[in-house]
Amino acid sequence: MSLLSNLGGLFGGGQGGDAAGASSLVSVAGQLIQQAGGVQGLTNLLQQHGMGEAVQSWVSNGANQAISSGQLGQALQNGGLGSVLSEAAGKLGVDQNQLLGQLAQVLPHAVDHLTPDGQVPASGGGGGFDLSALGGLAEKLLAARTA
Repeated sequence: MSLLSNLGGLFGGGQGGDAAGASSLVSVAGQLIQQAGGVQGLTNLLQQHGMGEAVQSWVSNGANQAISSGQLGQALQNGGLGSVLSEAAGKLGVDQNQLLGQLAQVLPHAVDHLTPDGQVPASGGGGGFDLSALGGLAEKLLAARTA
C-alpha cells in the first residue's frame, strides 16, 4: 500500500478523493510547519521529542525514515500544536488518529521537499514560512503513486 492509496477512503473516496486528500494533507502539513516556526522549528520540535535520526533522514538526500503516528502525535501535542491537529481533523471530518496516521507519512515528504539541498533553511520565526513552497508536493505524491 502506498501513501496515497488510503486517501480516497480517508477523504471521501474516488479518483477526485485522492487529489483532494493529497491537497488537504499537504495543506495540514504546511499549517503545522508554519505554526512550528518553519521547517527549522518543526525539525527542532521533533528532534526534541526523540525523532532526531528520522528527521535528519528527511532533510538529507537519502531515503526518509518512517515515524509512527503515536510519536508524531505526542511530539505535536507536547510542542503546543495539538489545537492545529484538532482543528484540521474537524475541518476534514476525520478522527485525529486517522489524520496523524496520514501526516506521519506526508510530513517526511514535506520536509524532504522543502530541503532539496539537504539543509534546513534558516528562518527567523514563524512568519518566514511560505505555504506556497509546498505547492507541487500533492501532485508529486500522486505522480509517484501512479508511476
